[in-house]
Amino acid sequence: MIDEKLKSVYHDIVSRSAAQEEFHQATREVLETLGPVVAKHPEYLHARIIQMLAEPERQIIFRVPWADDTGQVHINRGFRIEFNSALGPYKGGLRFHPSVNLGIVKFLGFEQVFKNALTGLPIGGGKGGADFDPKGRSDAEVMRFCQSFMTELYRHLGEYTDVPAGDIGVGTREIGYLFGQYKRITNRYESAVITGKSTEWGGSQVRTEATGYGAVFFAKEMLAAQRNTLDGKECIVSGSGNVAIYAIEKLHQLGARVIACSDSDGYIHDPDGIDLDLLKQVKTVDRQRLTAYAEQRSSATHHTLGSVWSLPAEVVFPCATQNELSGKDALNLAKNGCIAVVEGANMPCTADAVEIFREAGVLFGPAKAANAGGVATSALEMQQNASRDSWEFGYTEDRLAKIMTNIHDTCLTTAAEYGRPDDYVTGANVAGFLRVADAMMAFGLV
Repeated sequence: MIDEKLKSVYHDIVSRSAAQEEFHQATREVLETLGPVVAKHPEYLHARIIQMLAEPERQIIFRVPWADDTGQVHINRGFRIEFNSALGPYKGGLRFHPSVNLGIVKFLGFEQVFKNALTGLPIGGGKGGADFDPKGRSDAEVMRFCQSFMTELYRHLGEYTDVPAGDIGVGTREIGYLFGQYKRITNRYESAVITGKSTEWGGSQVRTEATGYGAVFFAKEMLAAQRNTLDGKECIVSGSGNVAIYAIEKLHQLGARVIACSDSDGYIHDPDGIDLDLLKQVKTVDRQRLTAYAEQRSSATHHTLGSVWSLPAEVVFPCATQNELSGKDALNLAKNGCIAVVEGANMPCTADAVEIFREAGVLFGPAKAANAGGVATSALEMQQNASRDSWEFGYTEDRLAKIMTNIHDTCLTTAAEYGRPDDYVTGANVAGFLRVADAMMAFGLV
């Protein structure tokens, strides 16, 4: 429930952002945890910090015209929401997917503000993207789109202003085309202006693995706080992109066994444990659907009906997209003995699913804490670029692990301080809010 003092704040946010359901969901989830904060710090209400925090500092929407290989002209819409720069330059990914719209990008940007604050690194929050689908497009078509997109966006970027990265649909190929066009237009090799680059030209070791690894590091700390471990646990990871693949990789390294993963065509169930080498071959080399995995693995079955969450597992990692895990799925998982849920994607659990997990006593790691590994490593990439340095894989992974441990400990301590022990949602929201709010208070009305 939203505290009485904050109900009018939420009503104002909804009325000013009509038809942006994901953004409403994200802001409500935060406001539901801030009652004890404003009771302890009424100055935040007086200064209207929450209202300012929920209103992006800048919203950029632009046309992206491009031509396909037949010469047919297409028009897409590009977005960059520069949400909050109280702690540093705007930082957050670019998503290329048909579902991208203003409400999606605002929800992602709002979440990013808290996520980035939790890392303890000097980065603000932002997000962007376009309703362009790179699937099925040739390299030349993707290049032309990226060049057109950056031709408008470049004027808003800078290592001290706004530093985008990749997200769904934006990998090292797209980052390369985007940075190449930025370099061409500006005549400057500013490698710190975008992250997620190839390691051959300024990228960070571990960046590809970071979000998946980070979610598993967070899960490890959650279980350790309960005197438990991932070793021997059966797990489910939804999705089969970078986040899912590297969550599976780290889970296997820590002794867990992943029995299922998914894509938009369904899911595979492999009771013997996912064959990671085969999964990587199918998804990242051959760029095929998971049906190809099942065809090559006798122990695996592919399912187009039902949900991957219908399978029993002890620890699960929703790593696909927002609102993929429903209340019905949460009831199934709780009934089947799930002890922990760790969000690898952005807000993949619906609000009712989160409530069901809470009531069932299932440990829940929210995205703004658990999937912060990607942006943390992006910030480390910015540090390397600024110092003209290059770090080894092991060193970068160690730094990532320490950041995720610190995020976990901050969430756990803050939740206890505000009367909700072991509630990582409260811990993440309150800790992230306090860091941003205190900086905004220090800067005055800006």
